Amino acid sequence: MKRFPWILTVLTVLGLILLIGLGVWQVERLKWKEGLIAAADAAAAKPPAQLEQVLAEGDLEFRKALIVCPGLASAPFVELQSIHDGEAGVRLISACKPAGADFTLLVDRGFVGDGVTARPRVVETTLPLVMVGEFRTFDKPGAMSPAPRDGRFYARDTAAMAKALNVTGPVRPEAVFAVTAVNPEFPALRQSAPPAAFSNNHFGYALTWFGLAIALAGFYVALLRRRMKKDGPQAAAPRVRGDRKD
Repeated sequence: MKRFPWILTVLTVLGLILLIGLGVWQVERLKWKEGLIAAADAAAAKPPAQLEQVLAEGDLEFRKALIVCPGLASAPFVELQSIHDGEAGVRLISACKPAGADFTLLVDRGFVGDGVTARPRVVETTLPLVMVGEFRTFDKPGAMSPAPRDGRFYARDTAAMAKALNVTGPVRPEAVFAVTAVNPEFPALRQSAPPAAFSNNHFGYALTWFGLAIALAGFYVALLRRRMKKDGPQAAAPRVRGDRKD
């Protein structure tokens, strides 16, 4: 038998370590994602609480709060390009300084489809409005995000929106989505919070990596067996034919 294929064996072992490691990592990611989804579901299922209590809890994602926003129903707004249930349109974002607070929230008042040209009236008032808002967090827009134009934004940029709305003082980084009616006189404004953007494909990814590891091991075994069979002793020596006499 020829020399043992050490190079092939070492490469195969390294490949198996890599593939199995990736599979184990995806299993760990699966457990983490399931915990994240469970925590989000638990937070969303909690009844609304007073804003001070919700902020004291610390973890605000999907948490609902009762918020008193003076003048929100007729406050100035900027528009955020968005899609809701497959329909293109904009979301109206206004600044809300909750009663008794020293900070400002940016409230997503709802979605208006592109087919609607009317907007809620803008009038300066301090008339209190009690709403239920759902807290959500978003990543900062990337460098490739389009710049706002004519009061319309194309990415949820909290700092830029607050500046456009002439907000002074601290601004909370979270977005607050109104889930109760802010402008009942304007039914085209639909209150909604976006669904949780959790993709949980880690189980499938883990199966893929483990499957590739099994395939690699099978390929190595088949190649090794073929090599052994090829290099093994011959079952019988070749026959030497003598000269035939006529």
